[in-house]
Amino acid sequence: MRIAFSAAEVAPYAKVGGLADVAGSLPQALAALGHDVSVHVPLHGTIDRAKHGIPAEGPARSVPYARSRTRVSYPHVARDGVRVVFVDGPRIVRARVYGAPDDAKRYALFARAVAEDLAASKDRPDVVHAHDWHAALLVPMVAGPYRRSLRGAATVFTIHNLAYQGQSAADVLDVVGLPKRRVKPEAPGQLNPVARAIASADIVSTVSERYAQEILTAEFGSGLQDLLATRRDGLWGIVNGIDVGVFDPATDRHIPARYSLRDMRGKAQCKVALQKALGLAVGTAIPLFGVIGRLVEQKGIDILTPVASEILRTGAQIVVLGTGEPKYEAMWKELAARHRGTLSLTLGFDAALAQRVYAASDMFLMPSRFEPCGLGQLISFRYGTVPVVRSVGGLADTVRDADADRAGGTGFSFSEYAAAPLADAIRRAVRAYRDEARWTALRERVMRLDHSWDASARRYVEMYEAARQARRAA
Repeated sequence: MRIAFSAAEVAPYAKVGGLADVAGSLPQALAALGHDVSVHVPLHGTIDRAKHGIPAEGPARSVPYARSRTRVSYPHVARDGVRVVFVDGPRIVRARVYGAPDDAKRYALFARAVAEDLAASKDRPDVVHAHDWHAALLVPMVAGPYRRSLRGAATVFTIHNLAYQGQSAADVLDVVGLPKRRVKPEAPGQLNPVARAIASADIVSTVSERYAQEILTAEFGSGLQDLLATRRDGLWGIVNGIDVGVFDPATDRHIPARYSLRDMRGKAQCKVALQKALGLAVGTAIPLFGVIGRLVEQKGIDILTPVASEILRTGAQIVVLGTGEPKYEAMWKELAARHRGTLSLTLGFDAALAQRVYAASDMFLMPSRFEPCGLGQLISFRYGTVPVVRSVGGLADTVRDADADRAGGTGFSFSEYAAAPLADAIRRAVRAYRDEARWTALRERVMRLDHSWDASARRYVEMYEAARQARRAA
């Protein structure tokens, strides 16, 4: 099949969150299966053109913009069998991936520019796959005004996080030439790109089977649960994979010592090196918890904060890397000052340091309020680091509690979103860590798990076939 991806961020060119990892790895996995894959991404100001060999110029065309037109160019590169197209234009490109005051209009124009490029191609796609709200309006465009020029291409819309829907004033629809006729649950004068994509896509998908079920409920549906219920028969959940070439302790150039299942000595060396670098007490027998991610309530920081001191009282250490809400940053600064030598806080994000934290930690904390898929637990498996998670979304799909399943468990989990159940899961994890034989077996078990993109990519191929069948039936 010819498959055309569209996303706001694509690793390694532009990365803010997990969307970039998916849009940067899944296309390569599909290409490896023999499919013809392209990816469109805005040429953000953060992208290093020289580093990635992006041409200074590319094919250009005049794209409709409301009642006028605007010039857009499409320089491209080839990477691992995938054609990556950078959409460049003064009304689209900004200094950052997100946060510009005109995000709604510029991403709407991005979607239209992608539709124009696909329609002009000699090899039109069989499937157009749009990701999250930034590319969502591409779906009703392909299903509507571009349907004839794209010869009835099937559409797939993937929800990576339903909490973000890109809502704006309905006049943004003028930019893309779509009718202002409302889609439930849009209010008068309002545009909800995600709602419009859900209503018009041949297939709607999300990034885990559990999350696909959860978003049909009021707790996780973010106001779109009723609309999603009408698409229940065409709603898929496929767990993300990870790039096992990037996340490999046997070859990772960011960590101080390499290791593998056959020789785990390097993991202890990584732990000591990180403890020294961050000013923690040095000791390979000290339980070390890693936290990487945003310090926001979605990630469970509100229930983790009150139990941090209790974790340290077990004799453990905590390493935190991330940034988030100012009130939680302030709380964790105070905790770090009070617990020098046992708690390290690094505000911001450093990809190399993140790799070192995964490699050095014994346990990885993800007490999320909701988690569509989660990549942190999959990466931690790869590094022999045992996750402690709330059993929700993709975390529930990928982590089995090691106390409930002594033979096949892969981590420690809890269900109720509260501090006390989290603290209990942490205590159980520390208890298991101090049982050397049990911990060795658990660590080896998680390192043997296969969360490469290969299996997930084959499921995506099945989904694309279902989308094509749905389009033919329509």
